[in-house]
Amino acid sequence: MPELPAKPKPSKAGAHLNVHNAVVGLRGRDLLSTLRQLALHSVKRPLHTARHAQALGSQLGRILLGDQPYSVNPKDARFKDPSWQHNPVYQRTLQGYLACRQQLSAWVNDSQLSADDQARAHFVLSQLGDALAPSNSPLNPLVLKELFNTGGASLLRGLNHLYDDLLNNHGLPSQVSKHAFEVGRNLAATGGAVVFRNELLELIQYKPMTEKQYAKPLLIVPSQINKFYIFDLASDNSFVQYALKNGLQTFIVSWRNPDPRHREWGLSSYVHALEQALDACLQITASKSLNLLGACAGGLTSAALQGHLQGKRMLRKVASASYMVSLLDSQIDSPALLFADELSIEAAKRRSYQQGVLEGRDMARIFAWMRPNELIWHYWINNYLLGKEPPAFDILYWNNDNTRLPAALHGELIDFFKYNPLTRAGALEVCGTPVDLSKVKVDSFTVAGCNDHITPWDAVYRSASLLGGKREFVLANSGHIQSILNPPGHPKAGYRHSHDLASDPRAWYHAAEEVKGSWWPAWLSWLQQRSGAQHNIQPRLGSAQHPAMDAAPGTYVHMR
Repeated sequence: MPELPAKPKPSKAGAHLNVHNAVVGLRGRDLLSTLRQLALHSVKRPLHTARHAQALGSQLGRILLGDQPYSVNPKDARFKDPSWQHNPVYQRTLQGYLACRQQLSAWVNDSQLSADDQARAHFVLSQLGDALAPSNSPLNPLVLKELFNTGGASLLRGLNHLYDDLLNNHGLPSQVSKHAFEVGRNLAATGGAVVFRNELLELIQYKPMTEKQYAKPLLIVPSQINKFYIFDLASDNSFVQYALKNGLQTFIVSWRNPDPRHREWGLSSYVHALEQALDACLQITASKSLNLLGACAGGLTSAALQGHLQGKRMLRKVASASYMVSLLDSQIDSPALLFADELSIEAAKRRSYQQGVLEGRDMARIFAWMRPNELIWHYWINNYLLGKEPPAFDILYWNNDNTRLPAALHGELIDFFKYNPLTRAGALEVCGTPVDLSKVKVDSFTVAGCNDHITPWDAVYRSASLLGGKREFVLANSGHIQSILNPPGHPKAGYRHSHDLASDPRAWYHAAEEVKGSWWPAWLSWLQQRSGAQHNIQPRLGSAQHPAMDAAPGTYVHMR
């Protein structure tokens, strides 16, 4: 029987954070309140605390004598240097650190705290434990070796990087070189032109890369949380170029980065703007229908559009719909959600309405804390302690090129996670139309990631089950971004697939077939069957009604 992806364990802090947290935020006062509660509990139950302190003392005594009761996860890159295993001082330091974490976790598990309070405690202590790891210290053996090898230059470079990040990166370590990439030069460089523009979006049509193309175009709808070129990074992993090279007429939406003037833009605003872009695609290609593809929040927007079109009896404009790591069923079980009470939710809404927008850097900070050892402490060591430049990595450059959310949409997303309206017919209304996804009888193809903590795969699976029409579901063996960027040829790529969607996601998992390689070819075959006949290309972009304007990647992508 195949092994099922495990539920996140309390000790893994990043596993507790997801897109809900990025939208609502985490207040420092709530984390401090949990620490105060733990301190008070330790005073109220001194025998419980003394018992675990005695157990920790016993373990530390054994460690000082050379015992190694704890093993390090071989995937944990923080302690790969041989000194952590063979140097007596570093060996004992690491074992003592692991003993303290294990005993703190046991202390919480054996406490009389409620289940919710225990979950909050595990979350906070895990974050603190990651921060206090001995690998983050200047005494890290790698740091000392680099200091010796550079004659102290690494220390000076590290201090310079720290100063620069305090001034220009809001105190977080930079994850990527700011000078290695340029949008329009080596990112988002596929040829095309803006063929339609309204206040909220630019519609980009790409130049064909084949002699023939399928009649029905593909319209890609990215998330409003980041910029569109996640689909058009370097040429070897550009989803746009993959679609073009396989005969698909490809269009993509580039959302405008809102500012406080646009605080009233809500989901209906985005759906209306997307409907205009859809009509422009159909007019340019002379097709009666097209294929929609939405990613993350773009999937929610495209689903809402289809519900709106269904209410107007115009759903015939959509031939198929693909969803990538998109939540339509927003029920997520996560200990960090225990911090999202009514006060914090209303405070988040009030803050964004006062500012007019939710700043992209605030969401980026939460996303970084989803995987703190990889996205924060790794760069703390690399940039500051080792004094090295952050790497030149296209995905991380895109990830740091964040955007804002208008206050109205931010508030609606908070309510979306609070009330889960798409699970009930008519509970969500867009553009004056009640949405019932069960009546959206459009063939759909949904992709999730088994290691995705932003939009957990079982919630994405339940989202696919809300849709009408014939449904396909694919579970990639990767996380949120790598589930999208999954080009053929990746040696570690793989996915699970089954044509039958069971009511229980775990039942589906055990019945699904395991496939090696990328899911892109399977999706391509599925989409080509729904894209009509092939015909000779039209070399001219746009049409008389929608003439080509600025060259791709357009102007909205450059807005700060």
